[in-house]
Amino acid sequence: MRIAHVSDSHLANVEGVATSVGATVALLRAAGHQVTLYSPGPLSRRRPGELPSLPVPTRPYRLALPRLPDAPVELLHVHTTGPVGIAGLRYAAARSLPVVFTWHTDLIAYAPHYPEVPLGAAYAGLRLGLPWRARALRELSRPGPGRDARLTELGRCLLAQMSLLLAPSAKTAEAMAPMAGRTPIVVLPTPVPAPTPDDDDRRRIRADLGIPPDAPVLLAVGRASPEKDPELLLAAFAQVRRALPTARLALLGVRRNRAAVRRAARRLAVDHATHLLDPVPRTRVGGYYRAADVLAFTSTTDTQGLVLGEAEAHGLPVAMVDAELATRPGTGTRRPCAAGTPADFGALLRRLLTDEALRERVTAEGRAAVTAWSGARYLAELTRLYATLRHSPTRRPAG
Repeated sequence: MRIAHVSDSHLANVEGVATSVGATVALLRAAGHQVTLYSPGPLSRRRPGELPSLPVPTRPYRLALPRLPDAPVELLHVHTTGPVGIAGLRYAAARSLPVVFTWHTDLIAYAPHYPEVPLGAAYAGLRLGLPWRARALRELSRPGPGRDARLTELGRCLLAQMSLLLAPSAKTAEAMAPMAGRTPIVVLPTPVPAPTPDDDDRRRIRADLGIPPDAPVLLAVGRASPEKDPELLLAAFAQVRRALPTARLALLGVRRNRAAVRRAARRLAVDHATHLLDPVPRTRVGGYYRAADVLAFTSTTDTQGLVLGEAEAHGLPVAMVDAELATRPGTGTRRPCAAGTPADFGALLRRLLTDEALRERVTAEGRAAVTAWSGARYLAELTRLYATLRHSPTRRPAG
């Protein structure tokens, strides 16, 4: 099958959307499908599918020229709502091609923290033909019910362009259902590959960070920006330290909000036991999972949380506060979950660090789920869905 994947997130970006897109494209190509990925690339010496782009100041993103070249494809799979994603929707509509869309980002949850979300929403709405005038654009620019209503309106418009919406979790499917209209929604999580050998083993990483071999280590992977709730993580860690004074916390992937996290750690008197680490290439993340004892996940804004499965693939138990993401793909077992308070989450972290029987059970359940929801199983379901759309009626754009 000839498939075009479209994303505003370039694959070199170390974050969930790029990881999911890269995994999906790799699986499809390995199975013999002809896949072109349209995503931001450099201004010159680009690889096939890369679009000319410029880096966005203070952000790990690139802004690409929103124009897809004409090419023979049977189906488009869009992953983002930025300019390139919107260009993909318009491209498909102009050629009566079926569109699959994976909803990776909770726009309403992210809008208060990222001004580019309402700005991008305004662009998307206008390009798709929503009759937005000055009042609508003012509402998008200001936090509150007006902005949420406009983002919901945009969600309905986006879904009207799609042949099928893929939700990476039941949580996301439930959130998108009121906007779906006649567009079907299918839950299809991204699989996690089997761990690969990593030179940065447990002993070496702990030595590099100055962490004793026997110290209990909590790990958080990804941004430490406000929507991920690092304040809760640090406050819960302070609770853990009262019972386990040698415990350490490593936050891997901290770029934005670094100074605020340091201030919070000092206020809670855990700064001396907290390690703020820059992002590392994906090939090196596995070593940090092996160096830790528990993955601490405090976000309630994720649509999937790929790091949960990645940690479980490496035999690391997970503690979380988002009950809607606690069900594991593949087996349906539940990850340990606590209420989102420092006392409750801190108590769960302490139990996972000290209760060996609990750790063994949680670790075994996590590994079983990763094995059950394999790349082969995901690929079979994805290509089955693609096949049902190849000859289905397509929709014209709203604008």
